[in-house]
Amino acid sequence: MDRSRRTNFLKFGLVVLLGLIWSCRDTVAQERGERSLDEVKTEAIARAENGMYPLIGLDPVDLREAFTSINKMDNDEWAAAFMKVADRYMAQGKTLEASDPAKAREAYIRAWRLYSFGRWPVPASEGKKRSYKKALEAFLAAAKFLDPPLEVVHIPFEESEIVAYLRLPKNAKGPVPILLAISGLDSRKEDMATNYGAILQDGIGFLAIDSPGTGQAPIKASTNSERMFSRAIDYLQTRPDVDKTRIAAVGQSFGAYWATKLAIEEHDRLTAVVAQSPPVDAAFKRDFVLSKLRGNREYLFGLASAMEAILENVNTPDELADTFPKLSLVAQGLIGKPTSHMLVIAGALDTQVPVSDAYLLLSSGDTPKEAWINPKGGHLGRQVKVYPDPVILRMVIVPWLARNLEMEPVNATR
Repeated sequence: MDRSRRTNFLKFGLVVLLGLIWSCRDTVAQERGERSLDEVKTEAIARAENGMYPLIGLDPVDLREAFTSINKMDNDEWAAAFMKVADRYMAQGKTLEASDPAKAREAYIRAWRLYSFGRWPVPASEGKKRSYKKALEAFLAAAKFLDPPLEVVHIPFEESEIVAYLRLPKNAKGPVPILLAISGLDSRKEDMATNYGAILQDGIGFLAIDSPGTGQAPIKASTNSERMFSRAIDYLQTRPDVDKTRIAAVGQSFGAYWATKLAIEEHDRLTAVVAQSPPVDAAFKRDFVLSKLRGNREYLFGLASAMEAILENVNTPDELADTFPKLSLVAQGLIGKPTSHMLVIAGALDTQVPVSDAYLLLSSGDTPKEAWINPKGGHLGRQVKVYPDPVILRMVIVPWLARNLEMEPVNATR
């Protein structure tokens, strides 16, 4: 075989080899079950139409407009498409501020939700980082119109600071009970501040804060990152307008992990803790990480990648599977220790956090706990059109907190 034919043969072989590699790559992706772009678009619009996370409050019309500019699952293309739509509402808000503050705030909220989805699930590129920055700007623009006001607090923490949002009930007489509201893996303190504004009418304030490794949190997630929340409790105890004897905490999803750790390690300072689908032990096991997180269909897309992003020096599924077991509360010797009074919420059909983790938490230690387990619920106990997030908040979480913080009875009707 002459040199020319040999070269062509080698080139052909290389092309075939690359094709096989690419084919295997696609097969692995399919096996992992991640949605294609078309599937993501269809699912996202359906969730928006049904008020399902993470599309709660987003207009399907806005989604359809943004999706026309997205042709591949590229982080920057995704972010640019949502920023383009959100920018229009941001401009509307600025135009309306002087003449119609209510409509201006509505426009800013609409912009915030779109910018926030533009960085979802995590700001993993420069474009998504810009979208997140704009989300913060839009949220704070909307917050200017809140009554009672929202205070942005900066709590010194090690070599950095904790940025959090504080709101207290209007016309409070004396120190008020306070809720430390911890965001989850892909939600942010802005979401918690929006959701828990509902608790102000019950005479309870809140401090909304990002989970480690997310948002503006100063540290990544590790086996001792709850120290960030302990510092936030220190701060709350310095405020004369906060009742130091009635501090509670609530966390959802990965935020519930931190809430559970606080219920154990800060049980003397926390009166009550709500943990909504708390990862405890099984959720951190290697087999679960490798078989259930990547391609999880209950999650819109990118669950495993979002988990990797909150941890230090974790960039692959194997690194996640190696690191995660260390976070188990069983491995850390914490399960079985005394806790604050707890409400544990879970769904029996949860594919992101095994319901067995909730049962383990409930049946451990010597401190009685309360539970709300939805047998037809998924993550966070959600059930489409029956128990969406706002209903669980209004019917289950807020009344329980009000009762355990010794507030006046609340109306828990739908």
